[in-house]
Amino acid sequence: MDAAGKYLMTKYNVPLVAAIRYGLNLVLALAVFAPRHGAVLWRTHRTPLVILRGAALAVATLFMGLALQRMPVGETVAIIYLQGFGVMIAAGWFLKEKISVVGWLAAIAGFAGVVLIARPGGELHPLGVIFALLAAAVSVVYILLSRVLASSESTMAMLFYLAVIGVIFFTVMAGFQDNSFAFTTTEMALLFFLGAGSLAGHFLLTSAYRYAPASFLAPFNYSHIALAMVLGWLVYDHVPDGWAILGMGLIATSGAVLALYTHLT
Repeated sequence: MDAAGKYLMTKYNVPLVAAIRYGLNLVLALAVFAPRHGAVLWRTHRTPLVILRGAALAVATLFMGLALQRMPVGETVAIIYLQGFGVMIAAGWFLKEKISVVGWLAAIAGFAGVVLIARPGGELHPLGVIFALLAAAVSVVYILLSRVLASSESTMAMLFYLAVIGVIFFTVMAGFQDNSFAFTTTEMALLFFLGAGSLAGHFLLTSAYRYAPASFLAPFNYSHIALAMVLGWLVYDHVPDGWAILGMGLIATSGAVLALYTHLT
């Protein structure tokens, strides 16, 4: 999805691509879940928090798209994974969870990784780095709310509201921009893939958190960085330099170590 999104968002406005993605997401969610689950699809217990979660993901999607317009896929994804350390720190402040020494050391290593990726004199677009950092920060809100709401809200309802809020948010934004377009067959296929992929991805991720703790799942999530780097090479012929690869490795390794430590303790 990151590689396909970058391809589309470098040719068209981010709100236009995102509005179509969330629109397809909503249509598919209704087609797949509504016949079987009916009103469960929009029934919630803590509606304001569900709406806030959807808004957080929409804003994170906007910043992610703006970052991908300006930066390679692998480096962008790696910076986004600072969200794991942000969740740890925010959980310590707001959920009163204890942060271990290992946690702080992992967070420091993760931030050092970002410095190596976005170091002064590097080739990354400074504004792209800022957008990636903002996406990571807003994603912390989305992840924390996902944890809080998992015990009271159904997976289908959370997916439904993600799609509805995304459609509203990006349709309004797209209305203020020049959205001339002539999608090719390949681009229409990629747009459909974004809609279907986001629905499947969020369904699987939300379901995963119901069956296993976040600390156990996190090391698997960090394979995202390696896959993004490989796709950046295969699709865009971009290979990060040695310092950037080291920084990406630091983020992935420190995040995985923190997750495993948390799970084992």
